Amino acid sequence: MAHEIHLYSAATMNGWKPLIFLEEAGIKYELTAIDFSKKEQKQEWYLQLNPNGRIPAIVDRSNNDFVVFESGAILWYLSEKYNQFLSSDPTERSETMQWIMFQMGGVGPMMGQAMYFHRIAQPNGHVEPFSIDRYVNESRRLLEVLNTRLKGRDYLVGNQYSIADMATYPWARSYYWAKVSVVGLDYLNRWFDRIDQRELTQKALTIPKAFPAFFGKGDIKKLEAENASRFRK
Repeated sequence: MAHEIHLYSAATMNGWKPLIFLEEAGIKYELTAIDFSKKEQKQEWYLQLNPNGRIPAIVDRSNNDFVVFESGAILWYLSEKYNQFLSSDPTERSETMQWIMFQMGGVGPMMGQAMYFHRIAQPNGHVEPFSIDRYVNESRRLLEVLNTRLKGRDYLVGNQYSIADMATYPWARSYYWAKVSVVGLDYLNRWFDRIDQRELTQKALTIPKAFPAFFGKGDIKKLEAENASRFRK
């Protein structure tokens, strides 16, 4: 019997978000790993799922093969479907949505650009100091906002691990790859430590494969070169 959820994803910060939920929630799923080197995300069959040609996307076979794309929307859909990692309290639900939007509109895009200019453009011979400063500084500011939010809290909303944490953690935790300092952000670092100890979340970060360089581990130069080569014409 086929699993209800068919996930199309890859080893990226956005790609790991639904994997974290599914692993933490104990939901069986089918996974199709998208191969960027073959541009599978741009092939017609995948564009039928996500017209934007990005990962992740899910198909809910139990709901007439309903398709959901955009990682934040997927987290919200899954949390409502399985009634996990999302409070039933209206205020906390609103706060959860707010922090997901904060990640989707701020933390992800800004840190993603910092990563691009540091880890992709620069190794390919395009050094852009102005852009690097812009995105690194804004990423640091956003991490400071998270640090303030986490003062006196274990998690972002209601002191319970939620989809707000699942959305934000893979990006914020990759501060090393973006070359953004987290020195002095004590509450944020404690939050990192707390989620670092969640075995199922850490397992999700190895599916469909691990990329330890994001977190400052492994053969950084080799992994950086491999990553940058995908963008070289």
